[in-house]
Amino acid sequence: MDKIVIASGNQHKIEEFRTLFAPLGITVIGMKECGTFAEPEETGTTFAANAVIKAEALCAQLGCTVISDDSGLEIDALNKEPGVYSARYLGHDTSYEIKNRNLIERVSGQADRTCRFVCAIALARPGRPTEVFEGTVEGTVAFQPAGGQGFGYDPIFYYPPLGKTLAEASEEEKNQVSHRGKAMRLLMEYLHHEEN
Repeated sequence: MDKIVIASGNQHKIEEFRTLFAPLGITVIGMKECGTFAEPEETGTTFAANAVIKAEALCAQLGCTVISDDSGLEIDALNKEPGVYSARYLGHDTSYEIKNRNLIERVSGQADRTCRFVCAIALARPGRPTEVFEGTVEGTVAFQPAGGQGFGYDPIFYYPPLGKTLAEASEEEKNQVSHRGKAMRLLMEYLHHEEN
């Protein structure tokens, strides 16, 4: 395997994968570099299902190895909302500042503020079964957004072992504990084991 397509237009995510695969001599490219393709609708009810839908669709169209991830925030007091709708919560055009404030308001007064970030990474290859790697990180919904690092829901995700939100954590701290970091490490362990 010398090339992997990342089923994402998110440049930050593509760069994360480039950094991860560089030591293995694997070229990582974003899906936009492959031209246009029919992007499937993410109709799954789990993060893993949505990651698989996207990875398999792009793999079938391009005939090469594809990695896709789906991730989001689950808040226990809100029946695990926003869940698989994390990116679309309150609409695609709604800022995360508004989304974060809305979620803080919705859990206001709740005794249970537990939440988790979930990430599922799907690895699809022509003629092979799709593999899925999942990572989670447990935390609580912060009382106020805090921090300027990270993105998305990071400012309201308080991680007790660090004593701060993920948006207050350094990139190194976040990568050690994050849901995406955990899922990526599982993927890398799998690929390393497969080569040996």
